[in-house]
Amino acid sequence: MFGMSPPDNCHVTVISRDLLAPYSGMLPGLIAGHYDYQQCHIDVRSLAKRAGARICHSEVDGVDLEKRLVLCPGRPAVPFDVLSINIGSRPAVGEVPGAAEFALPAKPVDKFIQGWEGIVQRVRNSRERFRIVVAGAGAGGVELALTMHHNLDGLLREAGRNPDDVELSIATAGPDVIPTHNAGVRRRMKRALDERGIRLYTSDAVVEAKADSVICESGRELPYDALVWTTHASAQPWIGESGLATDENGFLLVDETLRSVSHPFVFAAGDIASMQASPRPKSGVFAVRQGPYLSDNLRRAVAGEPPVPFTPQMKFLSLISTGGKSAIASRSRWSAEGHWVWLLKDYIDRKFMRKYEVNVMMDASGESMAGGSAVEAAMEMQCAGCGSKIGHTVLRNALERLESAEHHGVLVGLDAPDDAAVVEVPRDKLAVHTVDFFPALVDDAFVFGRIAANHCLSDVYAMGATPHTALAVVTLPHGSEAEQEDLLADVLAGALRVLMPAHTALVGGHTTEGEKLSFGLSVTGFVDREALLHKGGMQPGDRLILTKPLGTGVIFAADMRGKAKVHWLDEAIAAMVQSNKEAAECVYAHGASACTDVTGFGLAGHLLEMQRDGKVDAELHLAEVPVFAGALEASRAGIASSLFPHNARAETSVREIAAAHKADAYPLLYDPQTAGGLLASIPEAKADACLAALRDAGYAHAAIIGRVLPGDQASPWIKIV
Repeated sequence: MFGMSPPDNCHVTVISRDLLAPYSGMLPGLIAGHYDYQQCHIDVRSLAKRAGARICHSEVDGVDLEKRLVLCPGRPAVPFDVLSINIGSRPAVGEVPGAAEFALPAKPVDKFIQGWEGIVQRVRNSRERFRIVVAGAGAGGVELALTMHHNLDGLLREAGRNPDDVELSIATAGPDVIPTHNAGVRRRMKRALDERGIRLYTSDAVVEAKADSVICESGRELPYDALVWTTHASAQPWIGESGLATDENGFLLVDETLRSVSHPFVFAAGDIASMQASPRPKSGVFAVRQGPYLSDNLRRAVAGEPPVPFTPQMKFLSLISTGGKSAIASRSRWSAEGHWVWLLKDYIDRKFMRKYEVNVMMDASGESMAGGSAVEAAMEMQCAGCGSKIGHTVLRNALERLESAEHHGVLVGLDAPDDAAVVEVPRDKLAVHTVDFFPALVDDAFVFGRIAANHCLSDVYAMGATPHTALAVVTLPHGSEAEQEDLLADVLAGALRVLMPAHTALVGGHTTEGEKLSFGLSVTGFVDREALLHKGGMQPGDRLILTKPLGTGVIFAADMRGKAKVHWLDEAIAAMVQSNKEAAECVYAHGASACTDVTGFGLAGHLLEMQRDGKVDAELHLAEVPVFAGALEASRAGIASSLFPHNARAETSVREIAAAHKADAYPLLYDPQTAGGLLASIPEAKADACLAALRDAGYAHAAIIGRVLPGDQASPWIKIV
């Protein structure tokens, strides 16, 4: 709603643990096999982008209400004027001994899906009866039991096995299933459970969970191979610990306007909220109805206008899946079931999910709304030269928010700023200098800072040197002082997350204003003269090792076109924030004769650079080159980075067999990388040991991708096989 109609003078930040947010209403259909993963998830990143909102990919572990900061583990706090908390609920695993350790909770949904995939694999591999116990018989518990049964029944039949090899049981404290629904619904549900052979133990709550069994209140012991927890909802403890008013169960207490009864600048909706005057069950139907009122009242809070009340409905329709394409309908005292109910549920769920597709966010004239900063739009003139520098107050405030550490050899740095930094140069060392700088390629400034810092340090690592100090170069987009301060603090905090473990001091830098966020570092390192490693130096017979997959260029080119899938970006970012420090230590320890980091010129371009002075040629084994799955898919779709055509000119030095030229991975040899891996030549006798050490160090995709050949021509060439 903010994307379709951006509010004036308002900077929106979305903090989300998931960039693909699961829709719990379609979870049973996913478990049953009726939907795939993408159909059941909302692309939060694309929505935030379209709404002109900043995305912060993080969990939350508290709120400082006095300073108005959202506390995120491992990264800078996020300041706010108005806060909206919509984090849902989780099953109360903490109330039963052993449950937190041994049970798979139904929420958070992403964790449950991962656990469920593990259960399916274990059932496939098992040749004995596999027992699943579900704790809790509310709508969520029985629905999951039925959909799990449907999936596993089909899996076993398809494999030619007896469906009775899976045994499902439900244990509940209550005297009946789904106690919040009418008698007709309960009767229909018990019949569905009985028809599928799912055992039901009522009035017998689980009081203890062990590694392979649960103990019920009656003393009954139920052995299990998998324990699923779907008991009553609980709130995350940081809500109450932050000082927000809560109900007796720890849920955030709100008034009829969805505003905290204790802190009027905090709003909440969905399961985490408890309406003081109109308490309702934890159900998604209320969250859906609250959404438009929440949006309206957030706008009103920003504008200083009084909020409007929300009155939750007394009666509502519930549609509960029974495993196959059948469902039970429940509303007040009425119930029904059948395939038509499932079709209705399917229609409602799909219609709901379509609302969150970016391409349907259109204004009344049919034009898509991109959103943006009102402050930026209002700027009529921006100065250049030193007039474009960031203000002293913004810079000072941002630096004060950063974690600092003393660093040996820094005589004048950020702790006592002067016109320039002063660093003591170690005796008998060579100084290594490098600089890199580029625009942000992710929305989260903290993550971008980590990526950029890793990228900039890699040149130093590739030469066998140890980074010592760094100067930051930052371009901040035009905006208010508060926006610029937050952005600067986040990007520098991300860089420090990389610099501090590398014992590299941030000693100064330069900031300026521009059209978009850009960041880089000038890094100085030191190295013993005899330890200095060059790009040249490869020896015939050496094996070529690459430490990270290829494909970041094409993946982010796809993202700019709105074609990238979230899991492509997640995988690429995970590699980009991984330091090359340990990789460098591995290749040096195994006698690397040459090394470089694979960045803008692509693998082929950087390999040719390594060959320039060595009078050697190279052979690449294309099938062994690690690439991101998303890169292959994007490349097949004809997407390429803007630097790709330039890099591909290196093809004149590449000799390939016809089959290699047609291979999907071939274009990725010319794909520019950001924070890419190291490419090193290792003596043949040590290559396998080096590869094993790299994988032990966390470089899971490291691979031996070719070998060095004796040079037989004036200019080097690469043979692709």
